[in-house]
Amino acid sequence: MIQQENLDILYHDSDIVVINKPGGLLSVPGRGPEKQDCAASRLRQHFSNMIDQPAVHRLDMYTSGLMVFAITTGAHRFLSGQFEKRMVVKKYTAVVEGIIEGISGDIHLPFRLDPDNRPLQIYDPVHGRMGITKWQKLETTETTTRIEFTPLTGRTHQLRVHAAHPRPMGLGFPIVGDSLYGLGKDGHQMMLHASYLQFLHPETSKYLEFHSPPPF
Repeated sequence: MIQQENLDILYHDSDIVVINKPGGLLSVPGRGPEKQDCAASRLRQHFSNMIDQPAVHRLDMYTSGLMVFAITTGAHRFLSGQFEKRMVVKKYTAVVEGIIEGISGDIHLPFRLDPDNRPLQIYDPVHGRMGITKWQKLETTETTTRIEFTPLTGRTHQLRVHAAHPRPMGLGFPIVGDSLYGLGKDGHQMMLHASYLQFLHPETSKYLEFHSPPPF
């Protein structure tokens, strides 16, 4: 493990880098000079031979956890194909603001961007694109439930929308610390963590898998 400017590098070789992104750090650059600090730019400072656009997937700014980046163009193409074909296995740990009934289930919920309130995503059964998530209850407290999410699609804010959307289509409770769909405020730790990642290595075509315990 390498500590690079508060970035945990869990694995790297000549093709890929896997990191544990902290909550509060952008995955890729945003618009404006104040949004240039991100996981991708920090990695490019560390790996001088990394391509200009190494990201093949993203985590929301306040979502923490596992990400894989490409060092070469060929690796980027190979990894991007796996994400597009839904071959990559991702699991997330989350804590939601309420007690979830049941043990597990599937969420099928179509949603889209609200252009008048970016980046908010809203339920739209007519024009929305379908997001699919499997969920399993891990444990409960008096006021919260810890959930494992397995997204089968990769929509923007998918897990946040699926958690917050009213039952029976969603879970009915937002993720703790979510400033957009819940009661959190900007800058707070959102209790959503990418805890498992499995994919095929672009050079060896062998499965790699990574685990990261949530920081909450």
